[in-house]
Amino acid sequence: MAETIGPRRQPRQLTELSNVHDFLEEVRLRPGMWVHRKSLQHLDSMLVGYRVALGVHGVAEDFDFWNPGTGSPFAEWLCRRLGRHSSLGWAAQIEREAEAAGVPAIELFFSFFDEYRANTNPADGPVE
Repeated sequence: MAETIGPRRQPRQLTELSNVHDFLEEVRLRPGMWVHRKSLQHLDSMLVGYRVALGVHGVAEDFDFWNPGTGSPFAEWLCRRLGRHSSLGWAAQIEREAEAAGVPAIELFFSFFDEYRANTNPADGPVE
């Protein structure tokens, strides 16, 4: 018997988003639209572009995925979570974990992302 899932949230306009977490919730809703072949390498590149745009436009925003000259809070958390350090970026690490577990990498990313947010800032938990 198929599990009943509640009504799906409607996509928002980019002007309605206030930070990278809001943006990632839009990606979660329609990953195939945002991320070529649902590749985390492509998502990582997109997030680097997001961070560069923040810097170019002088926008102050906490950013968990890449900060020039410093470590990535998400990557550091992921290494602790997986119990090992790696020279691979977070995207490659998660893709390898997903392949070993036989699950789609984008799904594993969002599982880790939800856990990361719950562990680092409970007030900024997953959007329902």
